[in-house]
Amino acid sequence: AAEAYRATGDTYQSLREGVSLKVLREPIGVVGVITPWNFPLAIPAWKIAPALAYGNTVVFKPAELVPGSAWMLSDIISRADLPEGVFNLVMGKGREVGEAIVTHPNVSGVTFTGSTPVGRNMGAALFARGAKMQLEMGGKNPLVVLDDADLDLAVHCAVQGSFFSTGQRCTASSRLIVTEGIHDAFVDRLCAAMNDLRVGDARAPETQIGPVASEAQLAIDKRYVSQAVDEGATLAAGGGEIKSKTPGHYFAPALFTDVSPQAAVSRDEIFGPIAAVLRVPDYDAALATSNDCEFGLSAGIVTRDAARVDHFSQNAEAGMIQVNLPTAGMDFHAPFTGRKGSSYGAPEKGSYCREFFTAAKVVHAGRG
Repeated sequence: AAEAYRATGDTYQSLREGVSLKVLREPIGVVGVITPWNFPLAIPAWKIAPALAYGNTVVFKPAELVPGSAWMLSDIISRADLPEGVFNLVMGKGREVGEAIVTHPNVSGVTFTGSTPVGRNMGAALFARGAKMQLEMGGKNPLVVLDDADLDLAVHCAVQGSFFSTGQRCTASSRLIVTEGIHDAFVDRLCAAMNDLRVGDARAPETQIGPVASEAQLAIDKRYVSQAVDEGATLAAGGGEIKSKTPGHYFAPALFTDVSPQAAVSRDEIFGPIAAVLRVPDYDAALATSNDCEFGLSAGIVTRDAARVDHFSQNAEAGMIQVNLPTAGMDFHAPFTGRKGSSYGAPEKGSYCREFFTAAKVVHAGRG
């Protein structure tokens, strides 16, 4: 909210005598907002708010699985006395409504959060017609655990980052890269913590892990578990469907050890509560394994070594670094951004999102 009141332009000293120089910031026009199902209020809100605050109009298409959240948010926005047509909610399938938004000549830019394949297809279509794009896509995020790590803290970061929100977040730590001195103790402690997790109805106070989002997502999770076993990995904990009196698709969070860095469970974004432990000899190998990925969204490290923290922060190929914290944390006033296959375009949130939602206009003025 504070960003709406900050100065959006800049004034410079011209190199030419008698000439003033300033940069204006103008709204880009109609903004398409296309959002995923995993954070059905937060992600639309942090896109729609700056779009409107910087003077744009919005066409909002939520994911098909979460129409109720989108309707509730749109109902709240409708009470803000916006002029008719400034904010618009459109429900429908991505292949129909999403494609219409992306290809429409009057849509000046699209901000999208979703899978990398879909985002790249959108990006190609937007580039072809000269529209702006802000693409937040996939992740296969590493959590590096070094020998000197606080074991309890490392296990907490792994459980929270890998399995909370049912692992259905792009910042989940699905690759646990552990140096060999602490590997066995970490795995034992992590398996014990996982066995104590309470999976069930998300509305029950005692529940820690709710159901996965859909029958289709449950099938994906089960398929990756089977494939990992077939490829030689050891299923150390969980990994099966759970039956419950409450309707839903319940799945015990899965942990794999003895995993090859080239295995599908180590490379693919599964978007479920599945994590692979990758044993490495030392920090250098941990960093190299961390960066050996097509994605670059969030990367975490658990260590007491300040020099390692500095080195990892500077050399990890990710847009966001978490130190002695789960990989999934963030602040709303700081930028949200990734590298490689995870993001394209200006970051989201805070002052950084101005680069997407506004266009710069440079004004030189001489004396009349």
